[in-house]
Amino acid sequence: MEGDAVLKELLAYVRPHRRILILGGLLGLIGSAAGLAMPLLAKYVVDAFGAGGSMAGPLLGLTVAVLIGAVVSASGSYLMERTGEGIVLGARRRLVDRMLRLKVADVDRLKPGDLLSRVTGDTTLLRAVLTNGIVESVGAAFMLVGAIVMMATMDAVLLLVTLGVIVVVGGIVATIMPRIQRAQAQAQEAVGEMGSVLDRALQAYRTVKASGAEEREIAVVGEAAARARDRGLQVAVWTSLAGVSTWVSLQIAFLAVLAVGGARVSSGALEVSSLIAFLLYLFYLVAPIGQLVQGGVQLQQGLAAMQRIKEIEGLPAEPAEAPEPAAHPDDAGPEPVGVTFQDVVFRYGEDRPLVHDGVTFEVSPGGLTALVGPSGAGKSTVFGLIERFYDHQAGTITVGGRDIRDWPLGELRAALGYVEQDAPVLAGTLRENLLFAARDVTEDELARAIARTRLDDLVSRLPEGLETPVGHRGVLLSGGERQRVAIARALLRRPRLLLLDEATSQLDAVNELRLREVIAEVAKETTVLVIAHRLSTVTGADRIVVMEAGGVRAVGTHAELVGEDDLYRELAATQFLVR
Repeated sequence: MEGDAVLKELLAYVRPHRRILILGGLLGLIGSAAGLAMPLLAKYVVDAFGAGGSMAGPLLGLTVAVLIGAVVSASGSYLMERTGEGIVLGARRRLVDRMLRLKVADVDRLKPGDLLSRVTGDTTLLRAVLTNGIVESVGAAFMLVGAIVMMATMDAVLLLVTLGVIVVVGGIVATIMPRIQRAQAQAQEAVGEMGSVLDRALQAYRTVKASGAEEREIAVVGEAAARARDRGLQVAVWTSLAGVSTWVSLQIAFLAVLAVGGARVSSGALEVSSLIAFLLYLFYLVAPIGQLVQGGVQLQQGLAAMQRIKEIEGLPAEPAEAPEPAAHPDDAGPEPVGVTFQDVVFRYGEDRPLVHDGVTFEVSPGGLTALVGPSGAGKSTVFGLIERFYDHQAGTITVGGRDIRDWPLGELRAALGYVEQDAPVLAGTLRENLLFAARDVTEDELARAIARTRLDDLVSRLPEGLETPVGHRGVLLSGGERQRVAIARALLRRPRLLLLDEATSQLDAVNELRLREVIAEVAKETTVLVIAHRLSTVTGADRIVVMEAGGVRAVGTHAELVGEDDLYRELAATQFLVR
């Protein structure tokens, strides 16, 4: 992304806050103006002292200037910080909105820790660059110009000496700034990588513990942290070089002005009070020049952060469609929909092998249809394509007789209930998890779903019932309980098509039997499509689709397939369903 384009994107974050930023900037300018008056008032104090006059007036004026400058500057600084927080809030909301609307395929290749780093660390950098880095630099520039003007009224020769030093400082900083931006971008990437490595260990925390891999993972995270430190040190080196160059240049300017000014005082060309005021103004240049240098550093940091933010915002996103409510009245069940796959071809990437190669099958509206087959046959991918997490490259998929690409995405997903293989449960209460996909259900509907999925015992056993927190990723629930919560959550959505991916994989025999009864009951009301490795779950299915190596090899009932398909017969035999 070009630098000018990135800068425009940065300024886009400022526009909603421009009025308050202008007000804060004006307050900063007033505070700077009060500061500029102080060396001149100091000159009057020295002149009054030399003339033997009263110093009360000049001292009073100096005191008032100090107080006014302090109050006004503090007010301006508060407005800047407040606006900065607003900018960060807006940036985070915008970025999170984009992240949660990204296509699943893009999120699959991104690292969660790096995404978190962009939302937290990179957006925080925007606050510094858009307040201190840009707006306060305007005040610094005003103070710099004002000081130069005041110095010009005192002595042109000393001004030329000072300007020569400022030009040198500008040249040094202009050379260093691009290096700071590159180093900052690398540092932020390193921090994101460290977050990804740590996130990997935390997501598999129990596996790390059970494997005795704590030391190894600590070392891996430590190495990532060391790389982040090294990148940060590169930023520190260039930033320090810019700062020390500015400081040394100003010290040289002070010595030069002192030498030349002393000679001019000795020759009578310059008053001592004017030399003192000039030197005070020179010291006043330290703050604005330092602020401008710091603003330049922050701008480079902000540009690097903006590039990382725009990488996410530049990814294609799903349309922001609100899920449409089900079209059936409360006293009627959902109208089932069928599904057809016709010569569907799909791969996860151009460089990846085919997952589906001409997949063709039909699911009639209503009833129970099962997908079975060995691992890697492409069964779970069927669900991903129906949900439009991914788009197929060839062939046709229809839902309810309508091409899946013609469905508005919100309407399509509102018609589906989906239970993933690992049945994720979110941090929060049991009630929040059950109502996650259907916020407007009644208490009676909730109680019915709990009863149907045999969660009554769990609710009665929990100390706070439905209001009991279930822990991060539902860690306080058993695997079977998490699975039943996920199924109840899907049923509360009242789907027209229910997708169950290994719905009974973590259930014991008793609960599996009960859930089979639930599935059979639900299949009377809507279309149920289930993926199963445990064939006992689906022996009573209306139709079973046998998949192998990205294709469909057979379709039929359990009895038909046992007699006609060798693969299905083998699968059934290994599970003691046939002799």
